[in-house]
Amino acid sequence: MYEVEVKVPADLERVRDRVIELGATELGTVVQTDTYYDAPHRSFAETDEALRIRRERSIDEQNAEANVTYKGPLVDDESKTREEIETGLEDGEAFDAVLKNLGFEPAATVRKERERFELEAFDSYTITCDAVDDVGEYVEVETIATDADLEPAREGAFEVLEQLRLDPDETVQTSYLGMLLEE
Repeated sequence: MYEVEVKVPADLERVRDRVIELGATELGTVVQTDTYYDAPHRSFAETDEALRIRRERSIDEQNAEANVTYKGPLVDDESKTREEIETGLEDGEAFDAVLKNLGFEPAATVRKERERFELEAFDSYTITCDAVDDVGEYVEVETIATDADLEPAREGAFEVLEQLRLDPDETVQTSYLGMLLEE
């Protein structure tokens, strides 16, 4: 499976107003704290891969859920489409210890407040309004696709951006981690 994602810088208040105007369903707001790791056997920066533990909690809750995600290299120059493998963790702290004992080192932590929406007309796409600490405000449109569906999924994501009155030519391929490290 592939995650097809397009991301643009945006004024989140304006986008929220537009999403509501389009009749979107709010899926909730979460705080995500992503810890990214460097591998002892290869450079993820060179291979364009990522390994992270994500801790996520609802804005009004203290308990966090955790998962581990591997992201493969980008598969095109137009979007942030890449293979993604993710699974839940019962104990994020224990898995962090496993990684460190295997020689993986924490590289950076990205924290963001993320509001999720779904438009009925685009029910397979999630729209997120991200306020990312030390990086800025961005809107992401994403979906999951198979090899055969990559191009239509990417085109659909650009259509959603246009419905939000955002410019597909302003898409950013750099991850939040990359942006944070550039600072």
